[in-house]
Amino acid sequence: MSCFLSWLPAVAAGVFSALVLQKLCFPYFWTDLLFLWKVVRYGVKLELFGLMSSVRTVLDRFVEQAQRIPDKPFVIYDGSVHTYREVDRRSNRLAHVFLRQVKLKKGDCVALLMNNEPDFVNVWFGLAKVGCSVAFLNTNIRSRSLLHCFRCCGARTLIVGSDLVDSLDDILLEDNIQVWTMRRHSEHSKVHTLLDRLDTAPDQPVPAELRATKSLRTPTLYIFTSGTTGLPKAAVITHLQSLKAAAGFWAFGGTEDDVVYIPLPLYHSAASLIGIGGTIELGATCVLKKKFSASQFWNDCRQHDVTIFQYIGELCRYLCNQPKTEMDQDHKVRMGVGNGLRQDVWREFLSRFGNIKMCEVYGSTEGNLCFMNHIGKIGTVGRSNLFYRLLFKYDLVRYDMIKDEAVKDQQGFCQRVNRGETGLLLSKVSSISPFFGYAGSKQLTEKKLMRNVFVKGDAYFNTGDLMAEDQEGFICFRDRVGDTFRYTLRRRGTPQSTK
Repeated sequence: MSCFLSWLPAVAAGVFSALVLQKLCFPYFWTDLLFLWKVVRYGVKLELFGLMSSVRTVLDRFVEQAQRIPDKPFVIYDGSVHTYREVDRRSNRLAHVFLRQVKLKKGDCVALLMNNEPDFVNVWFGLAKVGCSVAFLNTNIRSRSLLHCFRCCGARTLIVGSDLVDSLDDILLEDNIQVWTMRRHSEHSKVHTLLDRLDTAPDQPVPAELRATKSLRTPTLYIFTSGTTGLPKAAVITHLQSLKAAAGFWAFGGTEDDVVYIPLPLYHSAASLIGIGGTIELGATCVLKKKFSASQFWNDCRQHDVTIFQYIGELCRYLCNQPKTEMDQDHKVRMGVGNGLRQDVWREFLSRFGNIKMCEVYGSTEGNLCFMNHIGKIGTVGRSNLFYRLLFKYDLVRYDMIKDEAVKDQQGFCQRVNRGETGLLLSKVSSISPFFGYAGSKQLTEKKLMRNVFVKGDAYFNTGDLMAEDQEGFICFRDRVGDTFRYTLRRRGTPQSTK
């Protein structure tokens, strides 16, 4: 016993020294490990779904939540509250109309052209309940681009918001396209109405087998890129990608008690997949805005007790440009989730509006790689570490800005940059990180891939982004390559008011 006691101080000193050393040399070790364990555990759960005969989707999760918390507010919009039960029943009625009057069937693709409103979600879920994939059309595009988007995803039916019917001149000239709108009456012979048929439709669920799928890799949505270097491209969004995006708020520490503020357009993946999907995963409530208003933002947050908001960098800059008031830190917001936040704006935002954890997320709509800045370090878009690299294979390679191409060695392979140096971000395509490409064009899909990068036969997704990874593993965005449009508000297509 005395021998043991004599060793005890030495053991305690050794443990203390190890902890101090770990804190000095690896200050984020436990935070990284716990965060990655959370993410990996969710990923394993998704893979187990893939082995089952029936896969659980985001829509299935919504139906579960509607049964578990039917009277809880799901969407708050323009002063009106829509509970989980109400959205479930209205989307059921729409599903019956889609089956009986619109004559849709499982496997059809339907285009959706609507501004932010509760019926965007109702129509989306109603279509999904009958087994249709949905193409979200950007409400800012017109004419040739709108027709292109409609055709490349193979849609034959368009559901349009009541306030957007007048923008359909070119589509209405097409004989093989049926157009339905969320109105009771239509002055155009080619535009059919849904609301009058909705009144007599039952609110009971349609058969669950219509929405059932056997693979997580089945396409469920088509979300379009900005098209700033040509016509928009329809990124294929599978159930796997939807489920991963829906876990975003949860991974950052969101709970069912949170209220999420969504001022971004629902036709974009940030608002629909992360915003709506993330709200459903938590069983939380979201406040949906038709468009962003800097002057109304904090009043909305105070009125609805908002705790999480979605942003892009420009949004935060607009908020900082508003006149200062004594109420600037009078709110319950604890977290912001988004991307594109500049260092100077980030610092000013925190200084002015209080201790809000800003969680930057890096990843394109169609990409196969995601970085998440779970530490909250200012100026970084994400974080990597040994654990992350073991699961997700990515590299930063040397890039010649003059020639606008990756630098190759004598064998024709790319060259990795050193820590701290800027390089082109490439993500290896694998079973863990698949790339599903674009609808309607194998050529466009292939163009986003780089092959024979480090060895013959490998394939990497080319992000088009120049990044740097510092000595601590934090990832910093530097620039875009070539003629790809930079991260701006216009690229996100966000309806906005800076006043």
